[in-house]
Amino acid sequence: MIHEPVLLKESVDFLTTKIDGIYFDGTAGFGGHSSEILKRISYKGRLIATDKDQTAFSFCKEKFANDSRFSIYNTSFKNIDSISKLEFIENFDGIFADLGVSSFQLDNVESGFTFREDSSLDLRMNKEENYTASDFLNSASQEEIAKVLFEFGEEKNSRLIAKKIVELRIKEKIESSSQLKKIVEDITPERFVNKTLARVFQALRIHVNNELDELKEFLSKSVKLLSNEGRIAIITFHSLEDRIVKEFFKYESLSCICPPESPICICGKKQTLKLITKKPVVPTEEEIKNNRRARSAKLRVAEKIAH
Repeated sequence: MIHEPVLLKESVDFLTTKIDGIYFDGTAGFGGHSSEILKRISYKGRLIATDKDQTAFSFCKEKFANDSRFSIYNTSFKNIDSISKLEFIENFDGIFADLGVSSFQLDNVESGFTFREDSSLDLRMNKEENYTASDFLNSASQEEIAKVLFEFGEEKNSRLIAKKIVELRIKEKIESSSQLKKIVEDITPERFVNKTLARVFQALRIHVNNELDELKEFLSKSVKLLSNEGRIAIITFHSLEDRIVKEFFKYESLSCICPPESPICICGKKQTLKLITKKPVVPTEEEIKNNRRARSAKLRVAEKIAH
């Protein structure tokens, strides 16, 4: 298997409430969740999917070529509104996204996502985009690099790493993962090297792909496109994404945001969602044992309220 889908049964159980429903998978990947959704819906149902990664897009296009219920677009899930118009869809009965990077991307050297083997410092989900991690590290100011590493990687040593990056690029262009890896290794105690590298590469990946802003845009559009009692289910893998999803769901589940001392409600806020999962659903010990990459996954689900 190219990629082991995480929280597969749990997410699809929550998502597929209507057998004839129309569903959206914003991160098709290698079709793990899409396959399960298609199993749960009737011949009248539909599944629209997106993936920025050309390899994943081509794989799913071929995998589901004979299933007329399935359509896929090689674009970001933030374009859910444009895609719904192209497909003549007013509302979705379920909207899903798994925000993890696939095992294929992490393990495939050519994808440029790994620091375990030397590869070009790329980190683009969509290789059609022009802006790589290498471009950023060779052109951004020391302050900008430190800010990205700190905000998107929560890396405490961000300033020192940024300083060393700028010092190195004066001598040579930074183009490979091994160059960045050596910078981190030279200033990090051995037992912390792998975790620091993971944070640094995560931060650069989030920045290059504009992941957090795209997630916010996707969530905002998704709520408008959900049918009454339709559900949105999101799987996150790190605290920054999870915080965005948690806070968005919480805000949309409130019917008033006036200060407590206000005698009457004047905010005009309407509740759009109700929380289905009060706390995130996490993988079982057995799933983590079978798939170590599942260990940080969190699933949050909310439902559109009928007005």
